Amino acid sequence: MEHIIQIRNLYKSFGSKQVLKGVNLDIVKGKTTVILGLSGSGKSTIIKHIVRLLRPDSGEVLIDGVDMAKADEETVFSLRKRIGYLFQSGALFDSMNVYENVAFPLREHTNLSEKEIAQKVSMRLRTVGLNPEDVLHLYPDELSGGMRKRVGLARSIVLDPEIILYDEPTSGLDPITSDLITRLIRNTQATLNATSILISHDIKESFKAGDYFAFLYNGKIIEYGDKEYFLRSTNPYVRQFLEGEAEGPIKVVR
Repeated sequence: MEHIIQIRNLYKSFGSKQVLKGVNLDIVKGKTTVILGLSGSGKSTIIKHIVRLLRPDSGEVLIDGVDMAKADEETVFSLRKRIGYLFQSGALFDSMNVYENVAFPLREHTNLSEKEIAQKVSMRLRTVGLNPEDVLHLYPDELSGGMRKRVGLARSIVLDPEIILYDEPTSGLDPITSDLITRLIRNTQATLNATSILISHDIKESFKAGDYFAFLYNGKIIEYGDKEYFLRSTNPYVRQFLEGEAEGPIKVVR
């Protein structure tokens, strides 16, 4: 298996709180890796290091062998263009309609004509199951939560990224919409042959979406494997998480 991203001994603190305490994780190219864990465990902190929204206290985040923490700005800018990021809330620009939101990366990073931009925007909206004619003129406050996530996904893939990062993509959605978003994630990964990293505490949807699973607890990855391996885990922290017994801090029952 080829690993497009390698995280080595990643440490990060915010003030006196140490969030990551030596995270090690390899991301398999062309597959979807799900990072599971309780809310507030540091999952989002990991993927923010991948795009260098954060820098580590120590450790490495390598993309094709390039350490994002130490790379120069030009290299970081080039690598970021290969990465799509779906933020938890969708993070759409409130002052822009759907067309302008999805077109934004194309205008920032390409020299495409307006006709080519319009074609690309429409294509990616269809990829995420939206009819362009119905939504292009709408503003974020006119969209449902599920539609905002889909428009956010369209914007994150409009540059045909090699890597897609999903931050709690089903958070706050009803079960039907959550299932729709999960299926779109799988279809998008297959369509683009992208490497996807999905962070979540939603066990049901995560197992529909992922190929590999990593469990973050107490600042470290304590379990990793494919679905079959992960479901058979004997790690007591993982077992409690899978069985839905953990509301708040995990306590090992012996």
